[in-house]
Amino acid sequence: MELRVIEKAEDELSIEIAGEDHTFMNVLKGTLLEQETVAAATYDVNPEQSGGQTEPILTIKTEGEADPLDTLESAAGDIKNKTATFVDAYENAA
Repeated sequence: MELRVIEKAEDELSIEIAGEDHTFMNVLKGTLLEQETVAAATYDVNPEQSGGQTEPILTIKTEGEADPLDTLESAAGDIKNKTATFVDAYENAA
């Protein structure tokens, strides 16, 4: 997975996440919205035919003193934990 920061401000981050599609981006966006410090999280993917970018661009807006990059890292950790919990439950059910 390649990440490229498009724009970073004190309370906002736009980052391109190469090689991902709606499946991962929806999980990431949803997990970000569960964070108390996130005011908004969205992503945009323009189809290649429209002349727009082909990789998703995630935008995070935080509240208070929260750094958006730290918030992204926290959300990624939450996804990792949820995935591990799911794998454990699946293996125990088999």
